[in-house]
Parts: sequence; C-alpha cells; structure tokens
Amino acid sequence: MEVNPYLNFKGQCEEAFTFYAQTFGGTIEAMIPHAGTPAAEHVGPDQQDKIMHARLKVGNAVFLGSDAPIQQYEKPAGFFVSLGIDQPAEADRVFGALQEGGQVVMPLERTFWAERFGMLIDRFGTPWMINCQGDTTYEP
Repeated sequence: MEVNPYLNFKGQCEEAFTFYAQTFGGTIEAMIPHAGTPAAEHVGPDQQDKIMHARLKVGNAVFLGSDAPIQQYEKPAGFFVSLGIDQPAEADRVFGALQEGGQVVMPLERTFWAERFGMLIDRFGTPWMINCQGDTTYEP
C-alpha cells in the first residue's frame, strides 16, 4: 500500500508545487491544466489554466495536488503533512522556507522527543509538521 498526500489549492497549485520542488529538492512529474483535457468542459473559462492534477516526487515520497473549483475549495483542517528530516540544519532550512508568508503554529525547537520539531501553515494554506529526530531518544 502507498499513502500519498493530495493537496488542494485555491488557484495556486502550480506555484505551490514549483516552490515545494525547489524547497524539498523534488521533481515535478506532472502539471496538467484543465485546458486541453476532457475535464475542460466541466470548468469555466477562468479555470482552464488551473491545475487539474499535479505530481511531485521527493525521494521515495509522492505529493499529489490540484486546484479545487473555487466554489468547492475548503481551507485544510484537521491534519498536518509531516516531514521527517534527518539533519537539524536541513530542518531549519525547510522550516524557514515554508514559514515565509505563512503562519507558525509551533516554533521549530528542541523537544523531549526530537532535536527539532515545529508546526506551521505555509503561504498556500498547507499545514506542515517538521520533525528531526537527530540524536534525541525519549525513554519514559
């Protein structure tokens, strides 16, 4: 079984996935707008250039996404996309990039279970958790 986050956007899917590819060092494998597909007839003229399906490969992980129809878009709630990052400096870099224009929910800092842990909502509305285990091991 494979589990992949599928992210919906309010018209910024292409911008978000381009940013995520740069930030995470991934490769965009698909960026398909409605125009030119059978789905084009199901959206208005203002949605033709919006993304019907995107696929981003980062290491062994895959992120999928699309632009939700404007009238159906809902702000993400009830989850965070969790990133496990091996090195503290890389966790700092990724958190710093994602927080630009976003909202920090919990600052990236040392916890009893991790060298670095933090939570934020990026400028595209995607909620992220950054976890860097580092050398910290919690034993009750």
